[in-house]
Amino acid sequence: MMKQAKIALSGPISTDVDMICKQIKEIAKKSGVHMKGPIPLPTKRLLVPVRKGPDGRGTTTIDHWEMRIHKRVIFIDPDDTALRSIMRIQVPDNVSIEIALIT
Repeated sequence: MMKQAKIALSGPISTDVDMICKQIKEIAKKSGVHMKGPIPLPTKRLLVPVRKGPDGRGTTTIDHWEMRIHKRVIFIDPDDTALRSIMRIQVPDNVSIEIALIT
């Protein structure tokens, strides 16, 4: 039974998420650990319609605000030195990272 570490990254700015993926790739290459990914998952779109006018009079004009959540998944062999190096990466505040061991 082979174990792997699953690293899930998500954030609203795709360049920040891709930068973290690149750093994880470099760590895996330096430590000689087998890695799969980054696998891009579908982008989640959050739409918020907001009324422009402050009061109830006049025509209803609506702005549509959108925020996109970009997701990537990386599978890596669970090596102690590689995972400790990955945990030391400086992650921006807007990027969420989850590390889980799976069988």
